[in-house]
Amino acid sequence: MKKLLLPLTISAALISTMGNMALADENVSAWRLFVSDHDKPMVNVIDAVDGKKLDAFSTKGPATLYRSESGATVYAVQGKANTVSVISSGISFHDHGDHADIDVGNAKLLKIEIKGNKPGHFVERQGKVAQWFDGEQYTLVYSEESMLEGFNDGKRVFVGAPHHGVAVPYDNYAVISVPNPEDASKRPVGARIVGLDSKKAGENILCPGLHGSAGSGDTYALSCETGILLVSQKGDKPEIRHLPYSSNLPKGSVSTMIGGKGMQYFIGNYGPDRILLIDPSDTQSFRLVQLPTRRVHFAVDPVHPKFAYVFTEDGKLNQVDVIKGQITKSVRVTDAYSMDGHWNDPRPRIAVADDKIFITDPLQSKIHVLGTSDLKEITDIKVEGHPFNIVAVGGTGMKHDGEHHHDHNHHHDHEHAH
Repeated sequence: MKKLLLPLTISAALISTMGNMALADENVSAWRLFVSDHDKPMVNVIDAVDGKKLDAFSTKGPATLYRSESGATVYAVQGKANTVSVISSGISFHDHGDHADIDVGNAKLLKIEIKGNKPGHFVERQGKVAQWFDGEQYTLVYSEESMLEGFNDGKRVFVGAPHHGVAVPYDNYAVISVPNPEDASKRPVGARIVGLDSKKAGENILCPGLHGSAGSGDTYALSCETGILLVSQKGDKPEIRHLPYSSNLPKGSVSTMIGGKGMQYFIGNYGPDRILLIDPSDTQSFRLVQLPTRRVHFAVDPVHPKFAYVFTEDGKLNQVDVIKGQITKSVRVTDAYSMDGHWNDPRPRIAVADDKIFITDPLQSKIHVLGTSDLKEITDIKVEGHPFNIVAVGGTGMKHDGEHHHDHNHHHDHEHAH
């Protein structure tokens, strides 16, 4: 009998172990908020799930925040301090086709810094960053990977003259703005493709008054006084085409843009109290949406792609259905934040994480948390000072423990959806 019981006992142990291993593989959601202060040189890190403060990092000056597409890094662009600081978000994903693994650790302010005169527009695509400097004759193109590994592999791509412009990075090229030849302090007059060796790779494309840019899907858009420049990469080199404004639109132009996630579209301001929905693939590419009052800030919903949110100066958050082309819900969130006064006065900013909308309220030292399903306020998060710029990083992935694991020595890309 003992000889018969022994293998049965071992089998039970194996079954128990296998059951524990199966339970060890679980879906884990992690979301973090990175919030800069309007006046102080600091960035707060907040758990977006429970609202707890995780860390705070000192910077050289007040920062505008940008996140990479992968979410592995957050960049604090400090224009007045001539510095860009790099923060490791502590959340990373590894794509395995049928699922994505998630690694969650501490956020870290990396030792590496990017220096340059008046850092401005930040554009990242497929792991490559183009950091613009208004006061330099070059834009710096570098990789996210090098930042995380502690060195700067950046290449200087020369732009003709210092000006307030933008660069969009591609594999071996960049699309850069063309300064006004008569007065570089005025808005750029066009765009051109250059190699990372700074050599022209095509003719200049006219884009008078170029200002404002955003990416959506495989297309990057630059706004002009005459329409939108659409940049795409079909082969080795990017291509640029001009989409003129519809003759049905009233006189105006876009100067600030955001790009849709999950669906390809763009939203731009069109005057102070209207937004323009842009669908490059549609015969009716432009649809105008009237806002109740002047726009303060807007953001897209990366999880629910058909929605975008516009915060207006009356203290309301407006949900925009980009398919219907109309405002579907409006709720009051804060006291009024008038757009009169200085353009850089502290005013609310929006970020979306999972099923929540986060709205900074700098004058009340808090962040309002609303549900995406009904726009009802769930709670608020107290933040010292004047919380201002905000970005959200995170998502859901598989967490493996026990003996079940993957070999992570090979290269992982980060093209999964967040």
